[in-house]
Amino acid sequence: MPAATPVLLVSDHVAGAVHLLTVPDGAVAGRLTGRHLSEHTGFLALPEGRVACVDDRRGELLVLDPFAEQLVERTVPVAVPAEHLACDPSGRRLAVTTGLGKNSEPWSDLLTVVDLATGEAARVRTRAGEPGVTVLGGGDPLVVLRHREPGALAVHRFADLLGAPPGCPRVVPHAVLALPDDGHGDAYVPGPELVFAATSEGVHRARRTGDALTAEAVVPWGSSARGWYLRFDTRRQALWTTLRGGDPDPLRWPEWSNQAWRHELGTGRTLLTELGPGLVFRLALARRHTAFSRIHPDGDELILLDADGAARRFPLPGMDGAPRRGGTPWEGVQRRAVAASPGSDWIAVTRGGHGEVHIVDAETGQEAARPRLSTPLHHGGHLVLRVRNDGADGDPVGR
Repeated sequence: MPAATPVLLVSDHVAGAVHLLTVPDGAVAGRLTGRHLSEHTGFLALPEGRVACVDDRRGELLVLDPFAEQLVERTVPVAVPAEHLACDPSGRRLAVTTGLGKNSEPWSDLLTVVDLATGEAARVRTRAGEPGVTVLGGGDPLVVLRHREPGALAVHRFADLLGAPPGCPRVVPHAVLALPDDGHGDAYVPGPELVFAATSEGVHRARRTGDALTAEAVVPWGSSARGWYLRFDTRRQALWTTLRGGDPDPLRWPEWSNQAWRHELGTGRTLLTELGPGLVFRLALARRHTAFSRIHPDGDELILLDADGAARRFPLPGMDGAPRRGGTPWEGVQRRAVAASPGSDWIAVTRGGHGEVHIVDAETGQEAARPRLSTPLHHGGHLVLRVRNDGADGDPVGR
């Protein structure tokens, strides 16, 4: 496949299929079956257009190369249920945390680290919970776990973890930085070696100093709402999230407020853009736009923000089995996933339950194709859009 061709990997984690599509025509170029990818862990961009993800049923880390003849480049056994996935800036050293899975409370404390260059892997025990993870680069890479209740950034040396003996021994961090107990959302900016963690207080920032972290000023939300998800925008050198406000009761989801939050790392400026009520989940970063899908009983839409924060809105056809008033947006309902590449102007958004993917030109807002796949994409599925050298691997945290 030509290097300049955008490609789309679409995971139906319920049906156990991964579809490979070319963009913008939506033609099916490949398919994996029997692969139930962790939707929570998501996709991690690696160099040269490759992608890492976790098969939660088989307990395997997958390295996929959508530009090669064989889609699966490598598999490595890892502990599951996978919670979060990250790599160092080189894309060589990866870490997978475990957490909740289909259980009502976190029960696993296993962490897996992998060196793709040598094929080595090791599992250790840390703390039961739903830990976020970042992997800091440099001569001696560090694994930073973001824990909750009690909140902390726990620092481990990657080499120590990889060298752990068999039997999943318990490990103790060699450095700890305190956090509030409600952290959720992680980002890492490789150049200045900055780690970010979202809490109700704002975005906590820490800088690497040797083999430890030093706390820096907290970035305020600038709103009564908070973000639960962080992304590093490699093109605009900014952090993004969606601030969700209102009554946290899931039954009140149609009334939830949503604001796009962008914090420019160079200027320290924070911009807020109103997105509208309902459910706004993950976002996607294209070359010149940021994409959001909004679900609401009165109608769904794709929202595209340009570099100045101006929003354009495009209606999306409804979903059978979509969240309804009086129910929650999480249990047994259809949702949408959205994807983009910083090296492309194409946006992809799913129509859960219908097996459809809308492929949209962010510059014009026009839909170029709407392929219907052979599986329904229950819960909206999950997807990633890549161009071989798009720079998406500059964000080394799975989404």
